[in-house]
Amino acid sequence: MRMSVGRTLMVATLCMALAACGGPGAAHDNAPVAAGDGAVQAVPALAVATTAAPSCGITWGSADKTAGALSTAPLISVETGRHDCWDRVVFEFNGTARGYSVRYSAEVLTDGEGVDLVPYTAGGAHLWVTLMAPAYDANGSTIDARDGDHLANVLRYDTLRDVVYGGSFEGYTTFDIGVRARLPFRATLLAGPGTHSRIVVDIAHRW
Repeated sequence: MRMSVGRTLMVATLCMALAACGGPGAAHDNAPVAAGDGAVQAVPALAVATTAAPSCGITWGSADKTAGALSTAPLISVETGRHDCWDRVVFEFNGTARGYSVRYSAEVLTDGEGVDLVPYTAGGAHLWVTLMAPAYDANGSTIDARDGDHLANVLRYDTLRDVVYGGSFEGYTTFDIGVRARLPFRATLLAGPGTHSRIVVDIAHRW
């Protein structure tokens, strides 16, 4: 009887030792490991990945951008977009657009009436955009806008502050693009989608 009790005590002691060391019978497979001096070693924290700021390499400058000639392809939409390095305004035409003039100006005058849009346009600097194409056809206006309408939601944009319609007259169409400051910009003429074309204005987030 004494031998049986002693054997039972030894087995119980061995099981408790195995559980404490994480062997068979341990309560948790991921229990902390005890250091030699009795202290509990902390599990190293996972490294947090960081993303470097984009290297934009922008060399556009802020001088006037002018190209092309008049076209009869009417403007049909105005859209905006955000990019890592710039904010974008896209003018889409039903047909082939050919020309534009974009420049920083202290005033931006509506077509026909000559009303200055700057007091009504948000932004610390203003791009006077002249599209060498109409915003109308034989059936009337081809965009849903009147002189002075604000056409963009610029919430969370870095640089873009406003896009205001300045009317269309004798084949020319005007916009005031309000931006945070006088920053580099570019203007690009693109083909598509389909038989359409686009004039794209990009304004950098910084120099």
